[in-house]
Amino acid sequence: MSKNLTSRTEDYSKWYNELVVKADLAENSAVRGCMVIKPYGYAIWEKMQAELDRMFKETGHENAYFPLFVPKSLFEAEEKNAEGFAKECAVVTHYRLQNDPDNEGKLRVDPEAKLEEELVVRPTSEAIIWNTYKGWIQSYRDLPIMINQWANVVRWEMRTRLFLRTAEFLWQEGHTAHATKAEALVEAEQMNDVYATFAENFMAIPVVKGVKTESERFAGAVETYCIEALMQDGKALQAGTSHFLGQNFAKAFDVKFTNNEGKQDYVWATSWGVSTRLMGALIMTHSDDKGLVLPPNLAPSQVVIVPIFKTDEQFEAITAKTEDIIKELRALGVSCKFDKRTTHRPGAKFAQHELQGVPLRIAIGPKDLDNNTVELARRDTLTKEVVSLDGLAPKVKELLEVIQDELFAKALKFRDTHITKVDDFETFKKVLETKTGFISAHWDGTAETEQKIKELTKATIRCIPMDNIQEEGVCVFSGQPSTQRVLFAKAY
Repeated sequence: MSKNLTSRTEDYSKWYNELVVKADLAENSAVRGCMVIKPYGYAIWEKMQAELDRMFKETGHENAYFPLFVPKSLFEAEEKNAEGFAKECAVVTHYRLQNDPDNEGKLRVDPEAKLEEELVVRPTSEAIIWNTYKGWIQSYRDLPIMINQWANVVRWEMRTRLFLRTAEFLWQEGHTAHATKAEALVEAEQMNDVYATFAENFMAIPVVKGVKTESERFAGAVETYCIEALMQDGKALQAGTSHFLGQNFAKAFDVKFTNNEGKQDYVWATSWGVSTRLMGALIMTHSDDKGLVLPPNLAPSQVVIVPIFKTDEQFEAITAKTEDIIKELRALGVSCKFDKRTTHRPGAKFAQHELQGVPLRIAIGPKDLDNNTVELARRDTLTKEVVSLDGLAPKVKELLEVIQDELFAKALKFRDTHITKVDDFETFKKVLETKTGFISAHWDGTAETEQKIKELTKATIRCIPMDNIQEEGVCVFSGQPSTQRVLFAKAY
């Protein structure tokens, strides 16, 4: 398998596509627009999943599972939600195939096996979940309900790219029910904060927390909170969203409860989710022309140990020493792998682990045994040093923390130097085409201006930052009065 990648500066999109495949993360499947997530890619997703799951449970949420299929009548109950996802829906109309009598061995839909009601393959689960919640909620004593689901969803995309946009993808979706508007708002903001903490502390990706404009909101939401990240090519990527749904779904599915004053009221709702799109964010934030660069907190193996030997006796001696090293590393919570394959030379192993982004590599040979040393190589900086075996485990543990912090600092510096304040539309267009990144500019608050800017530049309002400072100004496009800046960018 060739390890050479197209340069990012030559063709960023091609570099990304090649890296996903050559690093053994995923590949296209026989189903158009769908992907196979390979073991190494899935191992990274499992690390993400485990950390997020821990954070969800720490904030009082429980996991459950709901059906993949949604009766069409339920899907249509909340009009804005149904309208927003209608063009992306896959629909099941029949439940059986039969042999075609005119074409031996071929199968066709059995016309007599038509479903009484068509089923939508879930693009999101609000409809089926809120229909279920109707039976769970009678009084304020039944609230709040704090449920998360790990699942797959289908959105029939025509133009797909591995991890970033596929017809089927993996995600988690939280769906909560509350007695008051205030409580639901707190929940929606809290989960957006959870996503931001995860992205920054675990993925080493700096994000901007913000609110979406009305035209960019989730279909059926009253407010959509988001985290926005900036990729190396200067395009933004929406890394997570959390929605305050108001009472829209409760009214659509007639979910009422008796409050503590004995009066009937509709329940208040939130939903929130992140998906395997985070894998794309991870790749495009940190990786380089040699392959993946993984933050230690996400790496399936934080350390790989490669033996260098010529004889069986040398291999046995190196293996004995390596087992001691691994025991010490694992005692400190460091995940490690001993690459003792005899089918690959050391150089080929180095290249593979570099391509797959293992944060630290330890090489150990006969001379190292004699000198009580090893060679320690960092994937992020591509630097090497010879270090003593004495105190190696704590040194490795400390170095992994340094790598995690430095990857975040590097990404933060890139992001901050690619937020540009702009006050006129000509400069807006110039920055967008030459410097790229986020553009901080005044907007008059109208959907018409937002749409016109999108048509002329392909840039959208990524968010209204949560930490915005009120500032008098004029809209970068219309010249109308404005009270704050928003962030524009081209986006994935």
